[in-house]
Amino acid sequence: MHDIAELFGKGRPLFSFEFFLPKAPEDLDKFVADVKALKDLSPDYVSLTYGAGGSGRERTVEAAGRIQNETGLTTACHLTCIAHTRAEILGVLARLETLGIRNVVALRGDPPKDHPVAPPGERDFGYAGDLVAFVKERGGFRMAVAGYPETHPEARSPEDDLARFAAKSVAGADWAITQLFFDNKDYFAFVARARAAGVAVPIVPGIMPVTGYAQLKRFTAMCGARIPHELEERLSAVQNDAEAVVREGVEWAARQCRELLDGGAPGIHFYTLNRSHSTSEILARLRRG
Repeated sequence: MHDIAELFGKGRPLFSFEFFLPKAPEDLDKFVADVKALKDLSPDYVSLTYGAGGSGRERTVEAAGRIQNETGLTTACHLTCIAHTRAEILGVLARLETLGIRNVVALRGDPPKDHPVAPPGERDFGYAGDLVAFVKERGGFRMAVAGYPETHPEARSPEDDLARFAAKSVAGADWAITQLFFDNKDYFAFVARARAAGVAVPIVPGIMPVTGYAQLKRFTAMCGARIPHELEERLSAVQNDAEAVVREGVEWAARQCRELLDGGAPGIHFYTLNRSHSTSEILARLRRG
């Protein structure tokens, strides 16, 4: 399996796919088979998300191991810390190591829905940077972290958010993946600010091809991403035609990706939402040039 961090700087962009764990345990076999079917697209790696507050931890770890070992695709497992102790994180890392996983996406994570969490100062890991430093000290893993071109919705200010991003880089991050966005100016401005703050790691743009109008509204409301006026107009005009929404989503994302790569982005991380058609079409276009 690849050391993902070593793939950067090879003179070509990296393409990666993100999946989320199916809710029903009985769907895992089909899910792994579906991921395996994407192997012909030759992603450099895939990632698997972790449930809110660490829910579904064992199933996530098991699924990440199955994906890597049954498909041959290098897999980065999301690792969240908001509801975990140091001992629990060590246990997860040991299990991942046993399964051959050597790449993780280190995140604070969302609070669990069923019970409140302690304030940052009362948790073993107050912020994602604490997790990065802990994993780095433990050793054995390469780490990606999250970046927010339009600022994390819980941040006190853009400056505070950037400082926390820089702290994660210093703590031991190997590369970063951004939250989804739809205006490339936000990405390029974020990268420029990060570089000025001393962040040297590759910053990979995260792109979500739109596959549903109502879904887009929900996601952007949750993460604070802005929908450009042009995209809003194009989607609202066809919002009741599911196929047309997908086509518009592919066109917008393909244009975004080409501009990002031409502007020096080190690759593209696709938020697939476990739907491969749009991602496949966009990637084919990019590779055709």
